[in-house]
Amino acid sequence: MPPLAAVLRDAIPFERLHLLRLDRADSVVLYVIRSSGEMEVTRYRIADAGAGTVPPLDADTRSRIICTIRDEAHVHGAVWCTSSRPDVFTEAHQQLLEPVSDLLALALQHDAFRSTESLRRERLDSLERLLHAVSETLDIRQIFSEVSSVIRGGLPHDILALTSWADDGKSFRVYAMAGAQVNDAGFWAPTILTETDRALLHREPYVVHDVETEIVPDSVRGRIFNRLGVQSLLRVPMPLGTGVFGSLLFLSRQTAQYTENDIHFARRCANHLALALSHQQLAEAERRDAAARETAARLEAQVATLTRELESRTGQRRVVGASRLWKDVLAHSARVAQTETTVLLTGESGTGKEVIARFIHAGSRRSGGPFVAINCAALPDQLLESELFGHERGAFTGAVNAKPGRIEQANGGVLFLDEVGEMAPVVQAKLLRVLENREFQRLGSTRVSHADIRVIAATNRDLHGAMQRGLFREDLYYRLGVFEIALPPLRERADDIIELAETFLAEISETVGRPPAGIAQDAKDQLVAYSWPGNVRELRNAIERAVILADGGLIRSEHLPVTAPRKQAPAAAPAADGTMPSLAVFPATGVNLEAVEKSLVVKALAQARHNKTRAAKLLGLTRAQLYSRIEKYGLGESES
Repeated sequence: MPPLAAVLRDAIPFERLHLLRLDRADSVVLYVIRSSGEMEVTRYRIADAGAGTVPPLDADTRSRIICTIRDEAHVHGAVWCTSSRPDVFTEAHQQLLEPVSDLLALALQHDAFRSTESLRRERLDSLERLLHAVSETLDIRQIFSEVSSVIRGGLPHDILALTSWADDGKSFRVYAMAGAQVNDAGFWAPTILTETDRALLHREPYVVHDVETEIVPDSVRGRIFNRLGVQSLLRVPMPLGTGVFGSLLFLSRQTAQYTENDIHFARRCANHLALALSHQQLAEAERRDAAARETAARLEAQVATLTRELESRTGQRRVVGASRLWKDVLAHSARVAQTETTVLLTGESGTGKEVIARFIHAGSRRSGGPFVAINCAALPDQLLESELFGHERGAFTGAVNAKPGRIEQANGGVLFLDEVGEMAPVVQAKLLRVLENREFQRLGSTRVSHADIRVIAATNRDLHGAMQRGLFREDLYYRLGVFEIALPPLRERADDIIELAETFLAEISETVGRPPAGIAQDAKDQLVAYSWPGNVRELRNAIERAVILADGGLIRSEHLPVTAPRKQAPAAAPAADGTMPSLAVFPATGVNLEAVEKSLVVKALAQARHNKTRAAKLLGLTRAQLYSRIEKYGLGESES
């Protein structure tokens, strides 16, 4: 500028030469050269010019000529000459100043290109060095000072800070900081955000030119910036995966340090740091997973040991059978086991519904969790509700203590609802909420609890018929029956009868003093020929009885509780009023009273569609008496 002023002074009689350059989008630089050769340089924010903060450039000016410095697309500034004397400049002086402005436009454009290119190269170099720095660490906090030094070459700052937000979005904390030392532990602790500050959590990047005028002093940000002596700042969100980790803040102790043009580079810095944070979190997750796997391995070994011990003590039945129908059941069960889908098991009583439910549980991701079973028909309605959902103290007469229900006991595992068709409507409605929202409430409580369970239900009733009669909710049926598996009766699995009988024989033999030598052929023929109305449960009870009677020898036909093949036996259904059928339907050799009673119970259950209350009325028994006979004849609840 001084050489230019010296040349122009010979042709234009100015006292001051002014050059105004648009430095950034929000600021200008003013060069003033006096006749003495002295030059003054001042930077002004454009926003302040209208506020009266920029002083008059020439208070004593009486004459002036001015030209805009521009090219075809942009205005770069202006140049003008001033004098304290009037009428100093002529049209010739104006025409002389215009080519000077064109030359200045080229010079300023070249200088802008050079500055821009220099800054671009510096920022590329900074990003390359930043990527190298963060790739060698798994904890960004340990190298944050180095990160700040690397970035400073591309974007000057006094303090670089990284904040992280809580998952609930209601608080944040300073995760890392370079350029300032704060020993107060409270500074690093989580800070609760006000509603106003919380609204800024997911904002786009922003620039604060003057903290004192743009930030409320008593706000969370205002107090922090005041403590650090911050006058201006640039903030960009810190991405992490599909969410946001926090904010990356470039803080300066000078006003107007940053512009919108700096945001792109700041974003790229944040992306590089996000990569380091991702690696850090993956490493931490891997360490947690390794510890969890080690714990899981120990638990798995312990569970396996306990399971073997439990099986040896209780004779827990295995999944046995090779018939086509049974293989289809197992194939469907194995396929649905790996999902979280609700399963409905249907079929006659005793076909092995609980066995299949345990098979699904064992093959699922919840196999390490509990398997909790409840028989919906074995309990009165209020007691069933209490057993299922639990109750608080004083919820009803006799509730002297709070008690968790089966849903809570099954947390993390499987809840098996046996004979779900017997459930009362009020309990059905509450169960529907569990299936839809995985939420429930104990009796007598207003607190909503979460149910992390998978539900497997079983029924021997015709639920479609029950829905038509209004005894079972249609919406509950479709929630339970997402994946329905129909279990075939044992009479349709004739190929499996002998294998099942021999499996039961091996299990039962371990608990008796003199195990039998085996099953004779006549007994096998009789087992295959029998219709097994009680299905697998009845078969097991028959083998258990035969083991005792055989007393160490072969099990023969006389040891079995079935005296003749009954596939073609005439049905002897009880009368609707519960009276005894005619004796003409029984053999001439006499009547086996236990066989008659058992047949009556089976037929009454069939006629009542396994509704225990109605079956008891048909037989003239109480519900408790009916359950006693069901248990007596192997038609009980030990295996659905």
